[in-house]
Amino acid sequence: MPEKTSDPENRYSIAFYNLENLFDTTDDPDTLDDDFTPDSQKKWNEKRYRKKVKKMGRVISNIGYEDIGFPPAIIGLAEVENALVLQDLVDSKFLKKKDYDYVHFDSSDERGIDTALLYRKELFSVISQETYTVYLTNEFGERDYTRDILHVKGELENHPLHILVNHWPSRRKGTDETAHKRIAAAQKNREVIEQILHSEPDARIVVMGDFNDDPDSESIKTMVADSLYNPMELLRTKYEGTLKHKENWHLFDQIIISHNFLKGHENPFQFHSASIFNPEEIQEYKGKYKGLPFRTYAGKKYLGGYSDHFPVYAVFSIY
Repeated sequence: MPEKTSDPENRYSIAFYNLENLFDTTDDPDTLDDDFTPDSQKKWNEKRYRKKVKKMGRVISNIGYEDIGFPPAIIGLAEVENALVLQDLVDSKFLKKKDYDYVHFDSSDERGIDTALLYRKELFSVISQETYTVYLTNEFGERDYTRDILHVKGELENHPLHILVNHWPSRRKGTDETAHKRIAAAQKNREVIEQILHSEPDARIVVMGDFNDDPDSESIKTMVADSLYNPMELLRTKYEGTLKHKENWHLFDQIIISHNFLKGHENPFQFHSASIFNPEEIQEYKGKYKGLPFRTYAGKKYLGGYSDHFPVYAVFSIY
């Protein structure tokens, strides 16, 4: 693996964070967002919304900071409702001086949650942006709507880069029962990756997301195949992950890269390391859930935390 560069100004982080239902307080009649309105049982109001936006901005500004002294150059997001919440996020206290912009498309997800990409305009420039729909059906043969794959092509410090941001179908109805949906999402990513490589054989590709599967799951293995490298395989242990379910840690949030980032010689854009960002301030600090992500809600109970996922990030050296 490439040596750590001695000059932090040559290092940049790329991150991913599931924000756990970053909804505004307005009811959208076209989506199932009723839980996040002032009249709902969760009593989602402007004060709680502003507090969450501020907290999310603070976490994002700190991801990877101890490694390189800067916030992420690029960060993929999941569970954002619309462009309004993204604008509020980049305008929030801890991000407004970082000069972030965003890429976002509304998807057909029934709850109205989307993927998005934040980027620091001084470091990353967008060349093109598009989405790819994952077509699924339920047990009745009806369309089962899920989040689109966001594909952004751009340049990080003048180095071409393709980014795919994902949020795959959940395990809510059972891991085995829903596995085929995530395999379908993996196959759609493969199609997109193959399209990119067909036109750009040396393309640098970063695939990130909340995959609702672990690095050793069939879906992830299907997507990685021979053309990608998954550094997150080394991070999952029984003691650590990005979320915990039924006493088991999972690493659903991952950043996966093309092999050309690993070349050690004559390589101006190298992968350096991958990490889970889980400082104590975004963890539950007491009780039986101590050490888990400090979330905004537990069911209908408001906790006032951050997210039910820890973010992840990867550090790259650019020469």
